[in-house]
Amino acid sequence: QVQLVESGGGLVQAGDSLRLSCAVSGRTFSSYAMGWFRQAPGKEREFVAVISWGGARTYYADSVKGRFTISRDNAKNTVYLQMNNLKPEDTAVYYCASHQRSYTITTIINEYDSWGQGTQVTVSS
Repeated sequence: QVQLVESGGGLVQAGDSLRLSCAVSGRTFSSYAMGWFRQAPGKEREFVAVISWGGARTYYADSVKGRFTISRDNAKNTVYLQMNNLKPEDTAVYYCASHQRSYTITTIINEYDSWGQGTQVTVSS
C-alpha cells in the first residue's frame, strides 16, 4: 500500500517562503512521476507542479511559475515543493500525489491515484 506523508505547511506572511516535503513509501518511488496539487476553500483541487520519475522534467501551473520549484530526492523517497514570494491567493491545502502509471508524466489530476493527507498553507497579507 502506497503511503504519502506531507509536511512543512504553516502560516506565513505575503512574500515569505516555505518548503513542503512529501515522504513516500510502498512504491518504487524512482519509477513514478510525482505532483503537488492544492485546494482552496470552496474551490476544486488544482494542479500546481509535477516532476518526472528521474527529475529531468518539470511542469508548473502558470500561477506559480517562477515562484515555486518542485524537486525530488530518489535516495530519500521524498518530493519537495519550494515556495517563494508567497501570495494570499496561494492559501490552500497542499497535497502530494503519485502518478498511477510508472514512467508517465501528466498534469491531469485524475491520473494521480495515491494521495497524501494534505498540509495547510496560509498566507496573510
